[in-house]
Amino acid sequence: MTLQMCEEAAMAAIALQASRHRPDTTQEPAATLRPLDPDVVSAAIPAFFIGRNRTGLWVAREANGRVGGLFLFKSSAVDFANRESAPTRCALVFPVENFELDIENRGNPVIALVEAARQLLARMVARLKT
Repeated sequence: MTLQMCEEAAMAAIALQASRHRPDTTQEPAATLRPLDPDVVSAAIPAFFIGRNRTGLWVAREANGRVGGLFLFKSSAVDFANRESAPTRCALVFPVENFELDIENRGNPVIALVEAARQLLARMVARLKT
């Protein structure tokens, strides 16, 4: 298999994965993330929120909003948090609610393409249904 075929297969898998997580337009607005209470986690320990956004992509965001990124896999979001807090470890917080990345995406750069592909696919499906 050539490199181009591998890349195309990976892009198709990413688009398919993102399209399976349909946004729920009836749900409450995405959660607003706030810095953690120092009584819960020491301010000396970096903390990251790890969760999904409305389209099903994984979000990793530092608790104080200094860095964050979007990812296809949970493990990639956790790896990002660990890399960004190196050489120390970090606290991981997994909110139940969906939340959106509200800062620049420093995660997977392909995610912008995935989101565009998902929107295009949704429009095509909507047109086919009419």
